[in-house]
Amino acid sequence: MKFNWFKKIVHDHPKFWETYLSYFNENKSKIKRYVVFDCETTGLNHKKDRILSIGAVGILNNRVEINDFIEVFVKQDIFNPETVAIHGILKDGPEKVVEVEALIRFLDFIKDATLVGHHVSFDIEMINQALNRMNLGTLKNEYMDTDIMYQKLKHFPQDQHTSLDELCDIYKIRKSDRHTASGDAYITALLFLKLKRKLEI
Repeated sequence: MKFNWFKKIVHDHPKFWETYLSYFNENKSKIKRYVVFDCETTGLNHKKDRILSIGAVGILNNRVEINDFIEVFVKQDIFNPETVAIHGILKDGPEKVVEVEALIRFLDFIKDATLVGHHVSFDIEMINQALNRMNLGTLKNEYMDTDIMYQKLKHFPQDQHTSLDELCDIYKIRKSDRHTASGDAYITALLFLKLKRKLEI
């Protein structure tokens, strides 16, 4: 029996991933949509730590769309009670879903929107690591970082970073529900709109 070692191997991807990829075809959305998001995690090591929750809110026409919103909590195999003081997520807290379901909901929500976050590269890497555990690719969305936007506005060097708390104080943004994914997403959305106007983008 003769084998064709050069035969193309076709990988079957789940339907939700194919749907997500389809948003990046030539027929992109005509209306510019931003999605501001934040992940609460078990720590800051994107390879070892896991996502606890994802909060995201949409922005259209320079307005935060309160009804365009998602919040999802992820089940954890290992629970560390010492981190509750930071993120406030209890073991027997709100309804939780497995990581795969959380990613399905997140991808369905963001579609081809431009992603926004404060130090957003960390959150994107956490999502990408979760996708990697599912043997999928990485996020295809464009993204913007409110810290980098502030650097450009103030002509700061790239290594000079400003925390979300500091920027909330500077722009008088109320820090309600700080250190929750949904709360940080909403706060960052308000900050993003202020910086976007000042940068005229």
